[in-house]
Amino acid sequence: MSIFLPLLDADLRDDALLTALSRIGPLIVPSNLSDAAFVPQNATRYILVDTDSSLSPDEIISLLDRGADKVIVPPGLAKGLAGTVPAERLLLLLDVANVSAVSDTVRNGVSGVLIKSPSVDVDFIGSFSRFFAGSPVHVLPTASTEPPSRSTIRGLHGAKTTLVIPTSLLTLATTDAKHINVADAFLARITSDRKDGLFPTVVSSYLDGGRTLGLVYSSYESVKESIVSGKGVYQSRKHGLWRKGETSGATQDIVSIRLDCDADALEFSVVQHGTGFCHLERQSCFGTGELTGLAALEHTLQSRLEAAPEGSYTRRLFEDPALLRSKIMEEADELCRAQTKEEVAFEAADLLYFALTRCVAEGVTLADVGRTLDNKAKKVTRRPGNAKPQWSQKLTPGEAAAHNASTTRSAEASDPPARTPPAQATVPAPGPAPAAVIAANADPEAPIRMRTYDLSAIAPAERAQLLRRPVLKSDEMIAKVRPIVEHVRAHGDAALLELTAKFDKAQLASPVIRPPFAPETMELPDDVRRAIDVAYANIYKFHKAQSAEGPLTVETMPGVVCSRFARPIARVGLYVPGGTAILPSTALMLGIPAQVAGCKEIVLATPPRPDGSVSPEVMYVAQLVGASAILRAGGAQAVAALAYGTATVPKVDKIFGPGNQWVTAAKMLVQNDTDALVAIDMPAGPSEVLVIADRTADAAFVAADLLSQAEHGVDSQVVLVAVDLPPERVAAIEAEVDRQARALTRVDIMRQSIPKSIIVRAGSLEEAIAFSNDYAPEHLILHLENAPAAVALVDNAGSVFVGPYSPESCGDYASGTNHTLPTNGYARQFSGVNTLSFQKHITSQEVTADGLKSLGPVVATLADCEGLDAHANAVRIRLRALA
Repeated sequence: MSIFLPLLDADLRDDALLTALSRIGPLIVPSNLSDAAFVPQNATRYILVDTDSSLSPDEIISLLDRGADKVIVPPGLAKGLAGTVPAERLLLLLDVANVSAVSDTVRNGVSGVLIKSPSVDVDFIGSFSRFFAGSPVHVLPTASTEPPSRSTIRGLHGAKTTLVIPTSLLTLATTDAKHINVADAFLARITSDRKDGLFPTVVSSYLDGGRTLGLVYSSYESVKESIVSGKGVYQSRKHGLWRKGETSGATQDIVSIRLDCDADALEFSVVQHGTGFCHLERQSCFGTGELTGLAALEHTLQSRLEAAPEGSYTRRLFEDPALLRSKIMEEADELCRAQTKEEVAFEAADLLYFALTRCVAEGVTLADVGRTLDNKAKKVTRRPGNAKPQWSQKLTPGEAAAHNASTTRSAEASDPPARTPPAQATVPAPGPAPAAVIAANADPEAPIRMRTYDLSAIAPAERAQLLRRPVLKSDEMIAKVRPIVEHVRAHGDAALLELTAKFDKAQLASPVIRPPFAPETMELPDDVRRAIDVAYANIYKFHKAQSAEGPLTVETMPGVVCSRFARPIARVGLYVPGGTAILPSTALMLGIPAQVAGCKEIVLATPPRPDGSVSPEVMYVAQLVGASAILRAGGAQAVAALAYGTATVPKVDKIFGPGNQWVTAAKMLVQNDTDALVAIDMPAGPSEVLVIADRTADAAFVAADLLSQAEHGVDSQVVLVAVDLPPERVAAIEAEVDRQARALTRVDIMRQSIPKSIIVRAGSLEEAIAFSNDYAPEHLILHLENAPAAVALVDNAGSVFVGPYSPESCGDYASGTNHTLPTNGYARQFSGVNTLSFQKHITSQEVTADGLKSLGPVVATLADCEGLDAHANAVRIRLRALA
């Protein structure tokens, strides 16, 4: 909170006064003077738009875009700007007579108020501070022609009110009857607990991010001189006024002077010149003051610009603009391709080095860059931010999908056929691929190659690294989806419709479609309909066979019969990614086992298309599986609606289905909320495949299987385990990968996923299977001489594809097995979705009188052992009745 705020007078042309005022806080500038040349451009400026101004809201926003820190506007304009302009950029201008007429909308849309009052009564003005509790209050006396006293400034500040003083009442000279000295006003509130009356003063470096240079002392006289001169002037306890650098040449330019919160200490932010602040010719009095980070790099580059060694790389960069330009573009590309936290930091450091070299070459400092960033941050209106054509053309579909998945909420899966899309922000596995490898494969002419390791030649730690999966940042994603989930939970259908309009660009009257579904919504080409029908029949047949024939009954001892019987989960929600991807296969894989299990209510959720419709393929499957409702929503909001229910969306008991990281995070969030009482199917992550191949494998088949998963996304996990294959056979597979990838439409994705994928050499089938069991892949494909026999050795896998004519694609679509499978190594603990996933099992027992006579004493003894008398009594009371 400022001690006072100066209001620029239209007739004032005192550049020295304005410059001095800019060092101690903001200037209030009338809107008609906002572009005046005599207003210091580096000053913090609050633009005053008075009631007689003809400025429109757009023109006021333009003032903010051009660098104004805040605008002060009357209620009529504030009402139109609130919600469009951030509250922290708006102050409300009021006359003392209309303070109580402020609406809650306006009050909540501004960050403070400036009240015009004929005079200053501290107690009266203080009451307004209470009315605007929590917001800064400023007061402008409109009838006063005399300068305020220091006690008035102190009194208002104590009432949490800042006095506005016209610059016509301020001076750099001595305070008199018509003017108050700027330093006198600024120091009106300062106090000292020292006997000598001096004020502790922290001196910090403006250019080095506020790094402390030293601790000194100030007096009224030294502060006054610093404000006027703009130079560092302090009070020596032995020698009086100390003008920093007067003899050493290590002078300081004052950027700002501030009081601390208790008004008993000062901070000078300075630009230090010469050998440094300390008398030991060091930058800082606290240690050696060695620069670090960007400040150190800037200092080094500036010194190299003046005297770089002949032949040094930095000199080459300064003297060869074409080389420097190429390096900046190269490093920017590598940063975009970096995957792990370590890679991003490494590549960002390289890019900053070359970018700062460019800045130093042109005389641009980090402070200049910082000021530009600050000015950009002041803009209220924003450009769309689209890339220029020459750059947007270089963004591959895979890069776009990865970027969208990690930085924006997407209501649809962008990589069909998405079985288990990325669950979280991830890093590649196994281990980070060298940036040079990734960059090389971005070259259309470079071979699309995997990386190769030999199990017999690597250490255990390196083998463990090969088993790595993406690092899941669950907490980060859950924090992002929580507001969406809570919004739907609190506002139901209204929130769903709002979010669907925002994210899916679809304006809906209702989020739910109920049967019977209109025939025109299911119009399909005959071949597509026939394909869906065949897939439906196969999947239904396989999942029907998984149903329990009847209850399990076991007589554990004479007269004691225990049973277990299955019951369907009553209400299930099936999430089917949609939008640009048409995924009837996912609807089949989730809907059929729910139908077979006998679930009473099947709610299918899928993002609508922009016209509000659902793809006819998904609509047709919804009818086949007997869906009771279709929720036209995607992302976290769909999960929230299924978990909590709304006026139109039935609440479900379990949620199934793949989705992007927002969907998965929302599923994880709601399953842990006891108010939701909802379960989920399994954790989901990037699609993955592990192929085991021996000498009998067809190189083209193996390559095709690897690519069928590599096309899902840039973070897909693809592993080939080569069983005793000679180098020429491995090379043949690699050549096929490169050849086939180039002929496929999603080659740009594969240029990124394949270089991060690996080939693992194994000496025997047993070694290969052991590695696979440790990896626990989502899909395991066996290209082996006796593939059926190897199945018995498999302990961990989502689904196994046996022999050369069992491509993973068959399981994805129509063989009958389910394609919703555990990833990220969760095949060690989870099964894929199946009929039992949609059922729960209940046990029962029936004990006859004779049975209780035998079993009862055992139960009573154990109950006594645990000290549970009531349990024992429940048995003994019956045994006594039978005696």
